[in-house]
Amino acid sequence: MNKPHFADIARDLTEAIASGRLPVGTYLPTELELRDRYNTSRHTIRAALAELQQLGLVSRRKNAGTRVESARPRNDFRPSLASIDDVVQFGSEHRRVVQSTGEIAVSGALAKVLRCEEGEQWLRVSSLRVDRDNRRPPVGWTDVYIDAAYTDIAEEARANPETLISSLIEAHYGRCVTEIQQDVQAVSVDAKMAERLQVAPGSPALEIVRRYIDSSGITFEVSVSVHPAERFSVSMRLRRDGPASDSH
Repeated sequence: MNKPHFADIARDLTEAIASGRLPVGTYLPTELELRDRYNTSRHTIRAALAELQQLGLVSRRKNAGTRVESARPRNDFRPSLASIDDVVQFGSEHRRVVQSTGEIAVSGALAKVLRCEEGEQWLRVSSLRVDRDNRRPPVGWTDVYIDAAYTDIAEEARANPETLISSLIEAHYGRCVTEIQQDVQAVSVDAKMAERLQVAPGSPALEIVRRYIDSSGITFEVSVSVHPAERFSVSMRLRRDGPASDSH
């Protein structure tokens, strides 16, 4: 029997905290008790607990144990140039309007985009991004592909239109985003997408593919967004790491 990865243990403990089986204010079992429960090493348990601490779910003090501090992870992930907050800057200005959800078997070009095997099962959540008052044409269309096991996330996405799907996954399954890989390319809008976005077929647009990666290096979410050119811009600021040194 294979020993569990620390990320699997972190997810299991996060679900126990979120469900109330490990209530806020209580203490987790000791490292040795968790080691025996999961049939793994103490090093793996420490890595799992560090993951929970990073999420803000627990606090750890020497000789005092691991205390549950919150039932929901904090949302303070801020990568430098690859996040929706930093690049797309939707945040509080735009919301998600889910158009369809369902499990699909990936094939063809989509398998290459998701970097997965033909026939793999993914849950797809398709949405329009619109202004809060919904008085302007859509800002974009996004297909989000996630682990097919996360079936309840589809309804959570409908119920929480201003919360990132990655944040919903973190809150319900404890799968913490540690890296986002982003690819941007210019595309022409096809007829089907043109109707959705209320633009002319063949209009220029930007396609943004983001891959959300957990601490074990596994991609658990991929979003593919299409934004009409006249409704979208990217702004970023680049800085040197530090002042250049002069030698005399």
